[in-house]
Amino acid sequence: MTTWITTCDTCKREGWEDGEMAQTDGEALAALIDAAATGLSDVKTRRVSCLMGCKKSCNVAIQGRGKLNYTLGEFEPTAESASGIVAYAMAHASSPTGQVPFREWPQAIKGHFVTRHPPLPEDE
Repeated sequence: MTTWITTCDTCKREGWEDGEMAQTDGEALAALIDAAATGLSDVKTRRVSCLMGCKKSCNVAIQGRGKLNYTLGEFEPTAESASGIVAYAMAHASSPTGQVPFREWPQAIKGHFVTRHPPLPEDE
């Protein structure tokens, strides 16, 4: 089943305005995640403008139909962060419930979990 990585492309980390400002930190992280997920069949990416987690930027949501869903934040827009996010999404995709044992978490995502959401109920 497909797991989606939804990246906030408007996220700006503290001090962003002191940099070149050619793109937001969220845009930079989204591009790295897109590149890391290229060619994967069970992981898809998309971008949204604002996940409303500004104090914890950069933010991503890991989502799958019928599974636990997660919001992660406080990432730096680096290839290491992107690789960890994609690796976690791959584990989420292969889990029937969306729960991934802690021992299988990539180091790059440890300490970045913000929220966990239960699956939506099936329509009656």
